[in-house]
Amino acid sequence: MARNDPPRKPIIAMVHVDALPGTPDAKHPLSRIVERAANEAALYARCGVDQLLIENMHDLPYLNGQVGPEIVAAMTAVGLAVRAAARLPLGVQILAAANIEALAVAHAIGAAFVRVENFAFAHVADEGLMPTAQAGPLLRYRRQIGAEAVRVFADIKKKHASHAITSDVSLADMAHAAEFMRADGVIVTGTATGRPTSPIDAAEVKGAVKIPVLIGSGVTPETLPQLWEHADGFIVGSYFKRRGDWRAPIDPDRVRALMRCVARLRD
Repeated sequence: MARNDPPRKPIIAMVHVDALPGTPDAKHPLSRIVERAANEAALYARCGVDQLLIENMHDLPYLNGQVGPEIVAAMTAVGLAVRAAARLPLGVQILAAANIEALAVAHAIGAAFVRVENFAFAHVADEGLMPTAQAGPLLRYRRQIGAEAVRVFADIKKKHASHAITSDVSLADMAHAAEFMRADGVIVTGTATGRPTSPIDAAEVKGAVKIPVLIGSGVTPETLPQLWEHADGFIVGSYFKRRGDWRAPIDPDRVRALMRCVARLRD
């Protein structure tokens, strides 16, 4: 969803980067990690997806709100290789809630957007309490480094988290707050990776904001028709993998199946 592009409801495919150096599951040298990410990006491009999003999904367990310089450097190397392999708009997410680091990487590699957590309101995530909304520091940092071209798409009541702290804040009000705090778009998800997003939730958010609404989990050929009218874009990871398991390699047949569904809906 680069600026000034016509609204096509893009399909944004996840490149789940292998465990990076220094993380508990790291097994491969950075050169192999970079090569694999680039190969996945090229495969996605051949299958007709519209955009890509790189994420350090395999870096479990995640740190809370920050990562070391080795992760920033590695994700920059990955991002440059992915951009060279697939001439598609690219996004960056660095888990967990390492939003400033993700923005720095995105700016360095010429990416179009970042996906961020903890943009507005506090919540309790797998990694622990995320007590301070990052909209203020993040957008100031974007201005300081001249990265205004990088759009910020913010998760609201994000997956893998408890929202008891904000139980009196509706999903629509959460989305409106993110818009008020100058997010460029909001992301609606199910409760966990691969879990379906409720069409009711998507419709509620779509009716509450004027900025783009993206669906961030559980997109399949079966769920997409119910979500289509309520969103401006779709982030897809698990469905594109063998057996629908995000840890598995990409299944080109699944990618093509979803893109056929997209073509019918666009028509």
